[in-house]
Amino acid sequence: MQDPRPKKIQPMDYSKTSVSNLVVAFVMFFGVFYLCISYFSVSMNKRIMVVHKDELDIALNRASMANKTVIITVLNKAYAEGGSPGKTMADLFLEGFWLGDNTHGLVNHVLLVAMDQIAFDRCKFFNLNCYKLETEGVNFGGEQLYMTEDFINMMWRRTQFLGEVLKRGYNFIFTDMDVMILRNPVARLISENETVDFQVSCDGFNGNPESEDNHLNTGFYFLRSNNKTIALFDLWYAMKDNSTGMKEQDVLIKLMETGVFKQLGVRVRFLDTLYFSGFCQDSRDFNAVTTVHANCCRSIVAKVADLSAVLRDWKKYKQTMHKYDTSLFKWSNHTACFNSWTNDIQLTR
Repeated sequence: MQDPRPKKIQPMDYSKTSVSNLVVAFVMFFGVFYLCISYFSVSMNKRIMVVHKDELDIALNRASMANKTVIITVLNKAYAEGGSPGKTMADLFLEGFWLGDNTHGLVNHVLLVAMDQIAFDRCKFFNLNCYKLETEGVNFGGEQLYMTEDFINMMWRRTQFLGEVLKRGYNFIFTDMDVMILRNPVARLISENETVDFQVSCDGFNGNPESEDNHLNTGFYFLRSNNKTIALFDLWYAMKDNSTGMKEQDVLIKLMETGVFKQLGVRVRFLDTLYFSGFCQDSRDFNAVTTVHANCCRSIVAKVADLSAVLRDWKKYKQTMHKYDTSLFKWSNHTACFNSWTNDIQLTR
C-alpha cells in the first residue's frame, strides 16, 4: 500500500533542480543579452558605414542607374581646354549627348573623373557628376601624346581606378572622351547580353563577336562587377611594372592571347563596328551606328577637327532621315587624323 505522506525533497535533488533552473535562466538571459548586443552592433555598423562613405562612394551612388551601372570618362586639362578655337574635347563629348538619339538622360549617369584641378573645375561648371582622382607627385594635365611615358602612366592610373570601381560593386561603361555617343548603348550592352562579363570595342571587327583575333580597344567597353572581372583587373594592373614601354591595352591583349580570360572564366564579346565604330573602321550604316571613336588619331587638335565633322555629318543625317534614303550616307574623311601621324607610327589608338 502506497504511503500517503508527501516525500521530502532530498538535499541533492533540490541542489540539482536549482542548478538546472540557474542554467536555464542564464542561457535565456545570455541569449537575450546576445541578441541585444548583436542588434546594437548591426545598427552601429550601419551608421558607421553611412558616416564613413568616402567621396568615390558618394559620386558613384549619385551617378548610378538603378542596376548599379555608371558611365565613366576621364578629363584632364588638355581635354578641358585644348582643341580648335572655341571647341574643346569636353565640349564635343557633351554635344554628342545633346544631338544623339535617346541620349540626353545618360548625362545624369556620367561620372567624370578629373585628373587635375582645372578639369575638376570645368566638370563642376558643366554641372556634372564629378570626382577628382588624386595622383601624388604626377601631373596628368597636359596633352598626353600617344605612347609617350606620361600617356602610358595615365592609362595605368585609369586602370587602377576602374578596378576600384568594380570592387565597390558597380558595373560600368567606360568611354574615352573622344567617343561620340550618338545612340543609347545601354540596351545593346546590358539588356541583350546579360551573361557576358566584358564587352569591348575593337579597331577592326572580323565578323565574329567571340573571336580573339579582333584587335580590342579599351577606349570603350562595358564590364559587369563580379569576382571574375575583379580578378582580371587585379592581374592586369599587377603586370604594370613588368611591362615597360607597353600601354595597358597591349598588356590586356597579351593576357587574352595567353588564355587568361578563359582561365578566369571571363566571357568576352567584341563589339561590332557597325554599331560601335571608330576612325580605324567606320560604321557602314548611319541607321545603326551607336558610337564613333576618334581612334587611329594622334593629337587633340586632329581629334577635335574630325569629331566636329562627325557631328556635322550626324546633324545632316538627322535632318534628312525622314525625307530621303539614308542608306548611302557616308562619313567625311578623317583627314586631320590621317595627317596627325608621322614617322611610320603604328595606328592603334
